[in-house]
Amino acid sequence: MIDQPLPLMTSEPGSFARSTIVERKPQIIRQVIADNGYPPDIVAALDAFRHEIAAGPIRPLTEVAPDTEFWNEQAAAHRGRTWLELPWYFAETYFYRRLLEAVRYLQPGPWHDQDPFAPQKREQESEAVAFLAQHWTELTAADPETRFEALLHSSLWGNRADLSNLTVRELARGGLDAPSERHNILIDHSQWITARLSAGVSRLDLVTDNVGRELLFDLALAEFVLDQGWATSVVFHLKDRPFFVSDAMPRDAEHFLALLANEDLGRRLEAHRLAGRLVFTEHPFWSRCLMFRDMPEDLAADLSHSGLVLLKGDVNYRRLLDDAHWPYTARLEEIAAYFPASFAILRTLKGEIMVGLSPGQAETIAAADPGWLINGKRGIIQLVSKP
Repeated sequence: MIDQPLPLMTSEPGSFARSTIVERKPQIIRQVIADNGYPPDIVAALDAFRHEIAAGPIRPLTEVAPDTEFWNEQAAAHRGRTWLELPWYFAETYFYRRLLEAVRYLQPGPWHDQDPFAPQKREQESEAVAFLAQHWTELTAADPETRFEALLHSSLWGNRADLSNLTVRELARGGLDAPSERHNILIDHSQWITARLSAGVSRLDLVTDNVGRELLFDLALAEFVLDQGWATSVVFHLKDRPFFVSDAMPRDAEHFLALLANEDLGRRLEAHRLAGRLVFTEHPFWSRCLMFRDMPEDLAADLSHSGLVLLKGDVNYRRLLDDAHWPYTARLEEIAAYFPASFAILRTLKGEIMVGLSPGQAETIAAADPGWLINGKRGIIQLVSKP
């Protein structure tokens, strides 16, 4: 039995967890107000929420919605605490649920189902399509293994363009030049993943993260795997609501298909989707505060049928590890032995958590780059195989 370490807390002085609450979350609220033509009462609700984060205790949800009871039960465990006295992952997820309440996302009326982050997403999507168009001819001319590796690495580094963390957004170059950054991949199982998929799997599952270049390269990766016959189907697991600013929902993936409608990639993707080989699905679990070991039975049973699950991004990595202070040398395959299928992590480092390193490796990196865990310069491509 592995001893469970303490969770990352927003109360930790000087931590990235703390700064996201003190600095980034109020900035997100201001941006949401600036990007949307909300009426005065919604603006007032958002401003009140911002002031609560700065100085007040967390408050329960008050709206009538299908998930209100769940969230208030979770928040009850922290009653009386401020936003700077919470487990980091709960604080982040509860922030986005409270923001949706403030903008009336789940309520009848003109703001029902209106994504408050849509303007930022649309900008990222248009830029991503233009970027891929510059490189598409070169990419399609490569041999299959080279092409897959380029797509895999681009899917990894696309995660740098995360709108919930603007401190690393300017690093979002990567793209098809990402293999030149191989020295920044601290764990690289690219060849093992290639070997596993090229041998053929019945189903590849992809638990998505951000829109923009990342989602576009996820789609390009799916098209390649299907076109090569490496998988019979590819299932995208997307958020059921706006989450972490730029996290992808089915409508965001569909918007990409619309942008690509006149391109070869778009036509191929749409053909796969119509044939049932490309599936966009959602589940409430992906936008809740629970860790992966608390995955609901229906979702775990579904994933158990997968030949390989690709888990994208920092948040999915944190949920695998209970968002806790594991030793750097702890083994992911032991901590996440509960996961229902073989999985691979594609993650750029933007949170103060990391395992799987050799003794002294973390200390050596930190001596050269004190911000290595949060600045998005490094990543991992790690495979954990089930028998």
